[in-house]
Amino acid sequence: MDRFDEINAFAAVADARSFTQGARRLGVSSAQVSKLVARLENRLGARLLNRTTRDVSLTDTGRAYLERSRSLMEDFEALDGSVRDQSGPRGLLKISAPVSFGATQLTPALLDFAAAYPEVSLDVSATDRMVNLVEEGFDVGVRIGQLADSSVIARKLAAVRLVTCASPDYLQGAGMPATPQDLAKHEAILDNNMRDPTAWTYGQGGESFDVRVHGRLRFGGADACVAAARRGLGITRTPAFAAAEDLRAGRLTPLLCAYEAQLIHVHAVYPHARHLAAKVRVFVDFLAERYAGEPEWHQGWGEAAA
Repeated sequence: MDRFDEINAFAAVADARSFTQGARRLGVSSAQVSKLVARLENRLGARLLNRTTRDVSLTDTGRAYLERSRSLMEDFEALDGSVRDQSGPRGLLKISAPVSFGATQLTPALLDFAAAYPEVSLDVSATDRMVNLVEEGFDVGVRIGQLADSSVIARKLAAVRLVTCASPDYLQGAGMPATPQDLAKHEAILDNNMRDPTAWTYGQGGESFDVRVHGRLRFGGADACVAAARRGLGITRTPAFAAAEDLRAGRLTPLLCAYEAQLIHVHAVYPHARHLAAKVRVFVDFLAERYAGEPEWHQGWGEAAA
């Protein structure tokens, strides 16, 4: 398998455009990757990579060799995977998930999955950063909202309402907005994870529109925004799963429900592969079944204020 190791190292470096990042992806040292690539070039009698102090790029020969070698590597992986999968899902499953959804919704599902599939090990990373599944070695990711990465396969899991809400104490002092335009008179609590934190999108009659909001509090996540709203510090707009418990308990009041924009969705995403590993397949199926029907985070707090 020395030849396969050489090709695998070459592909990792070419994809990452870096020996260091390629080695990190493979879980080996940079020196080992450099040795494997040099051995491959010596065996072929051709330079596959251009190396500078700042960058690594493919030569024309390297680009052609990489294209042909990818199909061979996929065939090897499919062959190995078909044998491994005969005994059921097993091995390490690396998962990337957003912080708030992971804490409030995904963790219980992960624990149930771990109990149901004892031969599968889980390595879960919680981050709101848009990770590159292939380059960073993840088997599957959970993402919320619009998907811009066409290099992955996506399976829709559940719908998510974006809820505008505030505490009863805040509304008693500042008044309740009757329309989205009234938000200009209120203190907004802003989530920096949104594409534009100061532009809140609403809808009516099949059309959507943005309203500009302002506020002195900005946080890099839904949980902090909900906590600030619960303290009476303003109005926030957040995914329903982050505020559902407070909405059900009456600590937060939903606002402008008649103007809610189109739903966003939770997706499971995973890289393209000729052979989908059993551990990935059963995990995605497990989540799809778990979140089938009306999501739990939409239940128990009603439609409340218009």
